[in-house]
Amino acid sequence: MTENPRPSGAYTTDQDPTPYAYGTVHGPAAGGYPPPPPYAPDQRYTAGPPVSEPPASGRRERRAKRPVALLAAVALAAGMIGGGGTAALVGWQGDGTNAPGAGGVVNGTTVSQTSAGTVAGVAEAVSPTIVEIGASSSAGRSTGSGVVITEDGEIVTNNHVISGAQQIGVTLPTGKTYTADVLGTDPGKDLALIKLRGASGLKTATLGDSSQVKVGDQVVAIGSPEGLTGTVTSGIISALDRDVTVARDGSGSGSGRGGQGGSPWPFEFGGQQFNGETGEETTTYKALQTDASLNPGNSGGALINMDGEIIGINSAMYAPSSSGAGGGSTAGSVGLGFAIPVDTLKADLDALRAGDGS
Repeated sequence: MTENPRPSGAYTTDQDPTPYAYGTVHGPAAGGYPPPPPYAPDQRYTAGPPVSEPPASGRRERRAKRPVALLAAVALAAGMIGGGGTAALVGWQGDGTNAPGAGGVVNGTTVSQTSAGTVAGVAEAVSPTIVEIGASSSAGRSTGSGVVITEDGEIVTNNHVISGAQQIGVTLPTGKTYTADVLGTDPGKDLALIKLRGASGLKTATLGDSSQVKVGDQVVAIGSPEGLTGTVTSGIISALDRDVTVARDGSGSGSGRGGQGGSPWPFEFGGQQFNGETGEETTTYKALQTDASLNPGNSGGALINMDGEIIGINSAMYAPSSSGAGGGSTAGSVGLGFAIPVDTLKADLDALRAGDGS
C-alpha cells in the first residue's frame, strides 16, 4: 500500500479536535537532541491494514451531502402576428433557482445549453406553451394564437382576437381542447387574458424584458397562421417604439378580427392605413417591429428572444394585396410585423386579472 502524501496546514480528527501543525516541533524533548518527530504519525497515513473507523466528516463530505437545488424551468410560449392569433405570457413553475448553467439549462428557460441561441432550441422549448384560439361570434369564427402563462390555464392574447366572441375554444399542442372564459380585456392596449376551464399542470412560458431588446436582435415567432398550429418563423428586430394604431374591439371596417382564411388585422402606421380601414374607434401603442414572417392567425402570439423568453405579443402585420376597403385574400407576410412589448403586458397583467380593462 502506497503511503499517502503528508498534507500541509492544520489537520483535525473527529476524535481529537486538537490541531497538529505539521512541520512544527511542539516543544523540546527531555535531554535535548534528538528532537521529537515533527509530526505525530497517524495510522490512516501509514502503510498497513486500514483502520476500521468511519471516515472524517470534513468540509468536502459535508458539502456533498447537502441537497442540490433543482432549477425549475419553464418553457416559453410564442405566437405570430396576423389575422386572429393570440399570445400567452410566461410564468415560473415550481420554486426554481436562477443559477446560470444549473441543470444544463439557460437561465430562465428550458432551452438546453447545447442548443442555446438556435431557432431549433427555442422552438423545442417554447412550442409546448403556444396554443390555438378559436373565437366564435355572430359574425363568424376567427382563429388566433395564445401563450400559456400559468399552470391552471391563464392565456394572454390580443383583445381583437376574442372581442365579441360568444364562445372561445383553445387547442393545446397535444391536441387536447378546452373551453375558455374571458378574465379581462384592455382594448386600449389590444390585450386580453382568458382562462381555460378545468386545466391544470400546463407548461408555461417565461416573460422576458423588452427594455433590453435591441435592433438587430434575432427573434423567433410561433403561432397558428391560417390554422397551421405550431408554425415557427424567425427574423430580427427591425425597429423599436413604432407608433401603431389599431381598431378597438374589432371595429375595423376592413376585416374585423381576421382569422383563418380571412384578412389580417387593419392598422395604421406612418399616417397610412393597411389591411383595411381601422374605423373611428382606435388606439395607439408603441410596438416592436420585426421581419419574422407573420400571417393571419398569428395575432396575439409571442415574439421570443434566443433565450426562450417572450419579448412581445404579436398584434399586426402588413399584407399589401389586401390593403384598401376591398379586403380579399392576402398575399402573406412581407416582413413588416409589429408586436406589443412584453413590458406593456406585464404592467397590465394585474388589471387584466381583475377585469379592469381600459
